[in-house]
Amino acid sequence: MTHSRVIATIGPASNHPDVLIKLRHAGMSVARLNGSHNTPEWHAETVALLRHTVPDVPILLDIPGRKIRTLQLAHEPSFNRGDTIILTTDTRHDGTEKVPVGYEHLHEKLSTGNQIFADDGTLSFVVEKIQGRDIYLRANMDGKLKSRKGINVPGIDLGQSLVTDKDRAMIAFAKSIGVDYIGISFVESREHIEAIRALIAAPVPRIVAKVENGGGIAHLADIVEAADVIMIDRGDLAVETSIDHVALYQKRILSEASRAGKPTIVATEMLHSMIDNPLPTKAEVSDITNAVLDGASAVMLSGETAVGRYPVEAVDRISRIAALAAAGRNPAASPARISSESDLRRTIRALSEALPLTHLVVLSRTGYAVRIAAMSDTGLPVLAVGAHEQLTRSWNLLPNVTGLYLNDASELFAQEEEPLLRVLTDGGYLHGDDYVIIIQAQQDNQSADGNVIRTLNVKAWLHNQQKVFNNAEVA
Repeated sequence: MTHSRVIATIGPASNHPDVLIKLRHAGMSVARLNGSHNTPEWHAETVALLRHTVPDVPILLDIPGRKIRTLQLAHEPSFNRGDTIILTTDTRHDGTEKVPVGYEHLHEKLSTGNQIFADDGTLSFVVEKIQGRDIYLRANMDGKLKSRKGINVPGIDLGQSLVTDKDRAMIAFAKSIGVDYIGISFVESREHIEAIRALIAAPVPRIVAKVENGGGIAHLADIVEAADVIMIDRGDLAVETSIDHVALYQKRILSEASRAGKPTIVATEMLHSMIDNPLPTKAEVSDITNAVLDGASAVMLSGETAVGRYPVEAVDRISRIAALAAAGRNPAASPARISSESDLRRTIRALSEALPLTHLVVLSRTGYAVRIAAMSDTGLPVLAVGAHEQLTRSWNLLPNVTGLYLNDASELFAQEEEPLLRVLTDGGYLHGDDYVIIIQAQQDNQSADGNVIRTLNVKAWLHNQQKVFNNAEVA
């Protein structure tokens, strides 16, 4: 069990039972599906396959949101520097003459001279002219424009609404197939997250807010507070802001999320060279190490596991790098904003440093206490007991957490520790040499009323239980 989780994107290279099992054994903690690729039928079948093959693994579905992409193309045009490529909002085209995009008003928002980037900024163009629904681009380099690739227009307000009809359809679909997390693109405000949460209208799916443009950076504190998880999408962030600032923005986001006790995913090109090669570059190893040292709760693989030649090797490699980095990580900085939540995190960390603890045991209805325990940065395994099956599984994204769904868990919340410990010891989760903290916390972070933290020596408890059993037999 490593401190930082590993998220693996599932695609044609990995949506097979034997590969999924190998990915799980290699260290995959969360399975990601990219809603911008494949059909709804493919995603529904893949979710069913994941539930059957690796049932404890949470599933994250990234939905396209406001991101503009090329559509599925029958012909993917290659070009040289100086060539003209025609984008169009007329979706009847297939790439043979013009490349269609998925935002019907794009031609209305652009002007001659605008810079356009594609495919995470690897392709660059300048708008030469606009005729009707057609956008004539001059290529700044050689390349190939492929299907379903992102289109970025930095600094231009494209005037899209916070929640699109496509978002509503994708969220309804995500709920119907039972995913645990939804990734929301280009989040720029608390209002955006609240609008998505209102559409979900349920404890799960949880919300992963993707910070990937200047608006997200400008309103970072509000976004971190409102979201369940933060993702640093470095591909779009580099294009929408500046590639020279990406590492600095990454550190800033990780620091803000760490202070707020929110988990953070670092994504894009973590092991990009392993799409085609069995070994990573030294720069990639350093990148992963520094992300974990800076506080990343999870690191994510995209093409490496979706279409790469070495998906299992990539997961194994990033898991081992993350584990080494986590072992050398210093505790998180003290929160700048004092609250009962930050006090709880500090208390849990202080107890773990003062006592020979082996586990944190959390009873939770909502996951609030689970996040506090996981983000207290103790490095200890967290056994999180919940009564909502899907919500409990979603907790496995958090660092060091094992979600334990118990049908009657809600009955344990108001009782003494004996029934809970009996369940955990009978199930083999705790043993005689374990020393644990049992944690319950109130969702109201303005007050510490009702918060419970108690330490317990399992060996002593088992000894007392044996004495009670022996006395009962004598009687």
